[in-house]
Amino acid sequence: MPVTYEPIATTTLGSAASTITFNSIPNTFTDLRLVWVVRASTTSVFPYVTFNNDTGTNYSWTRVYGDGASAASQRNTTRAYIAPQWFTGISDATDQFNLLTLDIFSYAGSTYKTALTTSQADKNGSGTVERTVGLWQSTSAINRIDLTASSSTWAAGTTATLYGIKSA
Repeated sequence: MPVTYEPIATTTLGSAASTITFNSIPNTFTDLRLVWVVRASTTSVFPYVTFNNDTGTNYSWTRVYGDGASAASQRNTTRAYIAPQWFTGISDATDQFNLLTLDIFSYAGSTYKTALTTSQADKNGSGTVERTVGLWQSTSAINRIDLTASSSTWAAGTTATLYGIKSA
């Protein structure tokens, strides 16, 4: 990573878990980047991201998706989370681990928080790509991030690393 990135915390699951949480995020950076290598433990799940334990309908997103044969887009408002991989979900052990990144801009500022998520999935010979722009309608600084499986759990070996991005 460039010298402007500073690792804040890393979690690697030794056993399946339904949520990965990053707590006590310092407000000393300009932006955050989360790198998440993930697979579901038993069934296909959808990842949900929430901030500061807020599960109210304060999130919205717009996304595009492609798999080499088709493309689609979608917009959702008044949701209880941001969903970075919505069209196909994250599959179980029959697929490879999925790579997701979540960039949160001006996370400690006093305006609504925007996030850009990217996800790539190898589906054993096929693949998918999604890009999502999310909005959290809160002016609070982000000090907690939850990565939750919509059903089932994240598989052992799932890793998530949170980086702080320093002002360049």
